[in-house]
Amino acid sequence: MTTLPYRAWTASGDSYDIDFPLHDETVDAGRVGEMVSALLDAIERDIVKVGETSNGDVLQAFAMAMAVRARMIRAPQPVVDKLSGDLLRAALDAVAAAGHSHQKAGRA
Repeated sequence: MTTLPYRAWTASGDSYDIDFPLHDETVDAGRVGEMVSALLDAIERDIVKVGETSNGDVLQAFAMAMAVRARMIRAPQPVVDKLSGDLLRAALDAVAAAGHSHQKAGRA
């Protein structure tokens, strides 16, 4: 199975090195990585602009956006539901297995 290596950074200086498994029918892995970055950047910009937002609200917004995009697929609903669930489960498993590091901050 092909994977997409991805490094995610948090505002607090944590980083996660993730190997996302890619679906067998992935057309452009580089484009997938670009969209992940664009989505995460958009959320970060929104939080900076509007202010603190609960993690639950952010996850709920992502879930709703995924559901809307899934509905746009012209396929039987059970097929779309299975694909969406499988992709989300694989991504969650990859993040759970990701390496984690934290940059120490201090004053000299």
